[in-house]
Amino acid sequence: MKLAVDLLWEAFGGDGPGRGISWIGFYGIEADAESMVLLERRDKPACSPIGMQGMCGRGYLDRRPILIDDVRTLGENYIACDPRDLSEIVVPLFENDGSCWGVLDGDSYETGAFTEADVEGMTALMELLGLSVAGEERPGVMRV
Repeated sequence: MKLAVDLLWEAFGGDGPGRGISWIGFYGIEADAESMVLLERRDKPACSPIGMQGMCGRGYLDRRPILIDDVRTLGENYIACDPRDLSEIVVPLFENDGSCWGVLDGDSYETGAFTEADVEGMTALMELLGLSVAGEERPGVMRV
């Protein structure tokens, strides 16, 4: 996970306005399946544990990637760890048996910072690093 967040941090240009990504990290499901806990991240702290009502929880429960162009439209469904963040990407992560074990979560200070190509690239990287397994046909990207 550390290698993954480092690679993605560098690929998206690091922190700051106009630089693409403000935060990247992994959340895993807690044993009670009612919350998620931060596992690895780059470069600043984040909320942990988080409830399942947020976008990470939704990506986990729906087992599909989510692109949020403007987090300000989410209301209660947005867990704001950094009030400067304006967009988000959530990529679910899968075990060999098809179960979802957690999500890769990314934030940006820019609206509309992430695309379906980013979902595809992040998914491929997670599979290449052994953090997720490709499976049967899964639902497409949900754009919020």
